Amino acid sequence: MDFERLRKEIGEKLKNVTFDEAGSYFETLIFSLSRDEFLPIISEIGTIPESFQHDSSEEKLYAKVADIVLAKALQELGLSSNVIKTRANCADVIAKSQYHSYSLVGDAKAFRLSRTAKNQKDFKVQSMVHWKEDNDFAVLVCPLFQYPRSHSQIYTQALDGNVLLFSWEHLSFLIENNITETESFSLKRIWNLSQEISSFYTRAEKQIIFLEKQNDIFCNYTDLSRKKFDKYLTKSKDLIISRGLEGIQYYKDAISQIEKYSRKKAISELIKSQKINEKISAIEIYMKHLKAE
Repeated sequence: MDFERLRKEIGEKLKNVTFDEAGSYFETLIFSLSRDEFLPIISEIGTIPESFQHDSSEEKLYAKVADIVLAKALQELGLSSNVIKTRANCADVIAKSQYHSYSLVGDAKAFRLSRTAKNQKDFKVQSMVHWKEDNDFAVLVCPLFQYPRSHSQIYTQALDGNVLLFSWEHLSFLIENNITETESFSLKRIWNLSQEISSFYTRAEKQIIFLEKQNDIFCNYTDLSRKKFDKYLTKSKDLIISRGLEGIQYYKDAISQIEKYSRKKAISELIKSQKINEKISAIEIYMKHLKAE
């Protein structure tokens, strides 16, 4: 299965079934994939297709699929994992080691390449500290190159709360290299990387070296060379650039279509895009209830 097929199915599925039914369908589908079939999916899941409208049902289903992909990835690493059905005020995934008596909660993130304004609330690191509850670790998984490149509160929050700032690229690299937890090999040190980094450096140093130091320990502990990981990240960048070009073409095609609009059609689409009629309706409903009181 490739990512393009998955994208098309997400776009089409809600035309015929409910959201919960669609979620169950994709959970069954993704968990049935072999490792080789799964790798193309996890490699691209962190980038939301521009063709899915913001806050649309398709975008919400995509977020649900990302949760499922995270759970499947943890399963591929040898953990027992499940998607948490209730999304309100909790993590997306819970997983348990089958050999080493620990558990973790995971939160999956995907972003649009067209979205530039991200802040600490988008990453929900502080929330994950609370969502961990009685589990041993908390793991945030988002696109590696979407993490802030300069000072950010999320690094301090992750270090203080022992939240791992992980990525789809890290997970994919582990799976591609057949890293799996066994009775003699535990992934516990990886999930605990923020705690380990926190003990090494002063607060002033931590934000500067966070991701670089994390990558060094990550490669050292899995016995995978940093050079090999960096080479893999170069491939990941090329894939993201390819997705970026697709997104640009999507918007250029949209511009071409808009330029063909009649005056009446253009006005209609502008009214729809600003949800003016919905706002009028909301005010009318409020006034109706107010008069009835």
